[in-house]
Amino acid sequence: MTKTLIALFASLSLLAVPAYSEENPAVVDALSGYMDFAEYSSSLIWPEQIPKEEWKKVFIVDARDAAQYAKEHIPGAVNIEWRQAVARRAELPKDRMVVMYCNSGSLSAQAVFALRLLGYDNVKVLQDGIEGWKAKGGFEAHARASMPAGH
Repeated sequence: MTKTLIALFASLSLLAVPAYSEENPAVVDALSGYMDFAEYSSSLIWPEQIPKEEWKKVFIVDARDAAQYAKEHIPGAVNIEWRQAVARRAELPKDRMVVMYCNSGSLSAQAVFALRLLGYDNVKVLQDGIEGWKAKGGFEAHARASMPAGH
C-alpha cells in the first residue's frame, strides 16, 4: 500500500512540475523504488503468448490516435490515446489483463509505465505493437508459434 501511495504521489508530482524544472527528490525516490522492483517482462507480452481463445478475456487498448484507430485496429480494442491513459484509467478493468498497443510498442509503453506506477499491475504492453501482432499472425500467433517448423 505504501509503495502504491508513493507511486501515486510521484505520478501526481510529475504532472504538477514542468519537465524542464529541477529534479524533485520525492519523484526520483518513487521512480527509483519502482525501478528497483520492476521485472523486465512483467509489463510486456508478446502476441504468441496469448492463445486465440484467451484474447476474448483480454481488455485490449489501442493507444494510437483516433484516425489510426479508425483506419485499422485489433478487433475488440477500445481507443484510448496513450496521452489520455492516466486521465481515463477508470475505464480500465482491474480484474483482468489489459493489453495496450500502438504501432510499434514505444508510445503504449509510456502509458503502461505511468499506469503501473499508479498500481495497475494488470496492464501490459503488446511487444512490437499492431505491426508485430499482424506480422506474427494476429490472433493465430500462439498457434503459429506452437507449430513445429516445416521442412
